[in-house]
Amino acid sequence: MDLFQKKLGAVIDVELLGDKWHTGVLVDAGQDILVIYNGERYVYIPSFHILTVNMNNKKSSTDFSALTEKPINGDKISYRKILMNSKGVFSEIFVSGFQPIHGYITHIMTNYFEFYSPVYKTMFIPLNHLKWLIPYTDYNTPYLLDKKFFPVNPSDLPLSRSFEEQLKKLEGKIVVFDLGRSPSKIGLLKEIENNIVHMITAEGRTFYTNIQHIKSVHSPTM
Repeated sequence: MDLFQKKLGAVIDVELLGDKWHTGVLVDAGQDILVIYNGERYVYIPSFHILTVNMNNKKSSTDFSALTEKPINGDKISYRKILMNSKGVFSEIFVSGFQPIHGYITHIMTNYFEFYSPVYKTMFIPLNHLKWLIPYTDYNTPYLLDKKFFPVNPSDLPLSRSFEEQLKKLEGKIVVFDLGRSPSKIGLLKEIENNIVHMITAEGRTFYTNIQHIKSVHSPTM
């Protein structure tokens, strides 16, 4: 996104898929990511989900509070580099639904990353479904828990290189896709074949889902 290098310091509105918006000062831009400052935090937005970027003429950079922290990376940025530098940093991420998820990036694989949430525990999230990342570099912990009571305990399930291979390891387990937004997203992962996931719900109904459209997965058994 070299075009946006010429707009650094401008206030922009970023429209994302799913009718989501972010407004702030454009502070950096890479080939596959934008970074804006919203007055409180740096928001890292992968380009996959950006629909439009508008110059906001109603606000100036002085409308936003002074920067209280520095971006995670001051060098040439990229989406993967930001993920790498966010490992172990308490962060907000958004993948689907109406609420963000809070926790820690623990591992980054070929096309997905492992995320540890105190609510959902270990999650696997495809790289192309992350809509934004907001690291909390002032070392906040979720729900203001004392750090000694909040150990990061990712699953001991071995990690595969690809998201598809990792899902295969969950065959025969109860899983939750996309934070369980609908009954068809929760059930027994029966099998995966040719990128189609065979799921059986609590009522015994069968659903088949294209693996490319699964935005997150976690299992209560992990």
